[in-house]
Amino acid sequence: MKTTVELADALLIAAKKHAAARGLTLRELLETSLRRTLELERGGKKPFRLRDGSVKGKGPVAGEDWETFRDAIYKGRGA
Repeated sequence: MKTTVELADALLIAAKKHAAARGLTLRELLETSLRRTLELERGGKKPFRLRDGSVKGKGPVAGEDWETFRDAIYKGRGA
């Protein structure tokens, strides 16, 4: 999205030099800086994203139903 931002001349010049020295565009520098600032305000935490824990295959006891598998896990552990 395009927007207009008014910056002090000295700040814009310094930002352009900083970006050029690192092989970045001014846009890349500004976006990265804004993201870091917003992350710090959130306590430096990235939004929670649940890891995909799915596995391939038929499970640890292929061909068995859940009840049989559960019984094997708890065999000899109480009632």
